[in-house]
Amino acid sequence: MKILFAGGGTGGHIFPIIAIARELKKINPQTKLYFVGPVNETYYNLLQKEEIIIKKIYSGKIRRYKEPKAIIENIIDATIKIPLGIIQSFIYMFFLCPDVVFSKGGYGSVPTTIAAKLLNIPIFLHESDITPGKANKFISKFALEIFTSFPNTEFFTKEKMILVGNPIRINENINLTNEEIKKELNIKTNKPIIFVMGGSQGSERINNLILQILPQLLKLFEVIHQCGANNYNNISIESEFLISNDLKESYHLTPFLNERNLNNAINISNIIISRAGAGSIFEIANAGKASILIPLPESAQNHQIKNAYAYADFGASLVITEENLTPNFFLHKILGIIKSPAIQKNMENKAKRFSKPKSAKIIASYIFEFLNQ
Repeated sequence: MKILFAGGGTGGHIFPIIAIARELKKINPQTKLYFVGPVNETYYNLLQKEEIIIKKIYSGKIRRYKEPKAIIENIIDATIKIPLGIIQSFIYMFFLCPDVVFSKGGYGSVPTTIAAKLLNIPIFLHESDITPGKANKFISKFALEIFTSFPNTEFFTKEKMILVGNPIRINENINLTNEEIKKELNIKTNKPIIFVMGGSQGSERINNLILQILPQLLKLFEVIHQCGANNYNNISIESEFLISNDLKESYHLTPFLNERNLNNAINISNIIISRAGAGSIFEIANAGKASILIPLPESAQNHQIKNAYAYADFGASLVITEENLTPNFFLHKILGIIKSPAIQKNMENKAKRFSKPKSAKIIASYIFEFLNQ
């Protein structure tokens, strides 16, 4: 049995694919798994660890902004890169003969799904966000079924949608106590813990916000701060000047957390600060943690803002938009949650109720049932 994955090549596409791949292997260890799409070195290595065979292709996207550079890039992508990607994908799949294509969406999956359609290979699609992007709107025309993360996902026909949540990687081998996790993360005090979950790329604006109130935070909390690889050196230098020696052991700055330490940081935290990508929301929900979401205002179709409010309306989180974000207001909101056990506990309970930890298993089982019909 051969299953081919397609996706945009970012963490938001690759991590759910890894989660589904693990479940597919549990059902049938002999299943052959492939990925066709653009992918950088970091995600290439992660896919390889899951024994997924990778075929890189050209791909392109249509940019929304109208600067001359973007217009030229759009022309190159539309006339050269995307057609080349379709040809590459067609050749790969013609010889691989996969039984099904699972698209995680994004611009990088468009050539692969077009080639799959030309070869009459069944296509399944997963949409992470409430509002799908242009690529997934296009791919949805070819998909037999569309797995969705949020209730009331926009655009798609209800007949095609199956609500499953967003697949997340759950490291089942980690069964540590809080004290063992604290030791692994070098946490030395008994202060409440804040995890600033900046994602693999970090967030420059959230990083700057944290720096503005860092001394006040560290007097009350231990802070685990995932700032992104590109931001690490600058944040490290700036924080050295801001923090007194007696508070330095309470600040844990890191460019990027591997899967084990990411799970540890989420599970040990009292409150999590994050953007509002679907992957982050469902990781927070799965752990049942209180959170403050700061949606990225430039996200396509405002999907992060819609994701954030859908989660907050459930009672699981607090949303602060960037236009309302000031250091003192932000600190006040953090303290409002931590100093009110009832509010924090309610958020935690609602987060657990919102979570869908079996999402990857449901998708994997559905694919196998389809292929065994």
